[in-house]
Amino acid sequence: MSIMKKKKNRDELIGFQILQGLIICRHHQRRRRIRRLLPMLSAISGCLLLLFAVMSFLSPAIANPSRHLNTLMGGGSIGHDLWNSNQSNFFYGCSNASHEFLTAGMNTEPNRYLLIATSGGLNQQRTGIIDAVVAAYILNATLVIPKLDQYSFWKDTSNFSDIFDVEWFATSLSKDVKIIKQLPENVGKVITTRVPRKCDEQCYKTRILPLYIKKNVQAVELTKFDYRLSNRLDINLQKLRCRVNYHALRFTDPILEMGQKLVQRMRMKSKHFVALHLRFEPDMLAFSGCYYGGGEMEIKELSEIRKRWKNLHTKGPDKERRNGKCPLSPEEVGLMLRALGFGNDVHLYVASGEIYGGEETLAPLKALFPNFHTKETLASKEEMEEFSSYSARMAALDFIVCDESDVFVTNNNGNMAKILAGRRRYFGHKPTIRPNIKKLCRLFINQNNMTWEEFSSRVGTSQIGFMGEPNEVKPGSGVFHENPYSCICENSEAMEFGANKISKEDEDRSRGRYNGEVTDEVLSEEEQDLSELMEYTEYDYGFLKRV
Repeated sequence: MSIMKKKKNRDELIGFQILQGLIICRHHQRRRRIRRLLPMLSAISGCLLLLFAVMSFLSPAIANPSRHLNTLMGGGSIGHDLWNSNQSNFFYGCSNASHEFLTAGMNTEPNRYLLIATSGGLNQQRTGIIDAVVAAYILNATLVIPKLDQYSFWKDTSNFSDIFDVEWFATSLSKDVKIIKQLPENVGKVITTRVPRKCDEQCYKTRILPLYIKKNVQAVELTKFDYRLSNRLDINLQKLRCRVNYHALRFTDPILEMGQKLVQRMRMKSKHFVALHLRFEPDMLAFSGCYYGGGEMEIKELSEIRKRWKNLHTKGPDKERRNGKCPLSPEEVGLMLRALGFGNDVHLYVASGEIYGGEETLAPLKALFPNFHTKETLASKEEMEEFSSYSARMAALDFIVCDESDVFVTNNNGNMAKILAGRRRYFGHKPTIRPNIKKLCRLFINQNNMTWEEFSSRVGTSQIGFMGEPNEVKPGSGVFHENPYSCICENSEAMEFGANKISKEDEDRSRGRYNGEVTDEVLSEEEQDLSELMEYTEYDYGFLKRV
């Protein structure tokens, strides 16, 4: 029994030794194979390093190389064609008058005239002109061609006829409202007054109509006429607003011709182009109370400009930024666009006045988008001579190029941004990008703590509902000029045909949340100043000069 046990133990030992030898043999064979592969692995690693170096060289550098986002290996993606809205074929602009809407011949009282004095910059005045036509219809009055603001800090002496085609304006609206160029000489006393902001139809009938009837006057002038009409009106009056805004207000031939030249020159450079309303002027930054890292000099310069608004309360820059009240810097706008998928080969048209910090501030944006253009770089001084002394005409040129762009990007929610957003919805839902500033600012604060891939993905997510898609703004939200929901109709045939092609993702994206509704509350004086500031597009005023 003992001999059998010893034999068994010996056999187990021999088996273990054989197994151990096989393992050692295989280990040595594997090491020999690895040694043979080392030259090949080294060559592959060298090629990968060389490829990475080439890609790093070709990708645009960020102004601050210490950031880990300084090499953009590609943009992020919003999940669809950057140059087109997903569901634009399903909607169209519709503003024709209904059969119940009285014509000018039936609605206008004889010897009743309405005069309007607009306020602000070009696009603020545009809102006043649009609303003036509606006010005249409500009051059953003949509208005298509105006066443009020549006395605010824009100091632009242009008349209505210098900016807009008067004959076209009057003729195209002749079925809705009777419009004349001048008040007849035999009209007696003119009462001058002002209506509250966001005054609705009943408000006009209660406050202004009695002036004609009880005081027995033929003419009433409404002054500082901006935002003097409610966003909430009968659908027929809203459609009248759209007929004025999108069809009757046409720029004069010289402005149209120069504007189209700028557009054609952009088209010659590229099939598609992006237009950016940058809004990074000194006055805008001063009013916002924001801080952009310029140290004591920035604080001193912007504080000096802030003295223009005597009642402007002191704001905390960090709090304002967290609340989404600060415009993005040029670099941040550029990073947002790259994260959304726009490459460095994209041609960028920038509509702006004097940029705070000048070329130094613009350098990061130009590094991200080297194909950088303005009206001054596209046209000669001789071509711009008849426009350059007039802020409204210069703003009109920017308006045309931004309107014709494939993608329009705004860095604020001012008058030009709102009007262009609405206009682009009406004429085919061309992409309009409004930065979701509150969410984006959080990303920029923490950008050094994430990879570029994570950053671009989160930018894309933040911008859902801010890309100009149909249905991203619920009806009744925002200013009507930005969201002309009463003038947008559904193309039922296209919707039926394409219903099966709309993915759930696209549907969710198009119904993104609207950030910051604007209702019909009365604006504070500070907000009125800000709305005027949003209009500023021009250049050489004393209070903007460097301290």
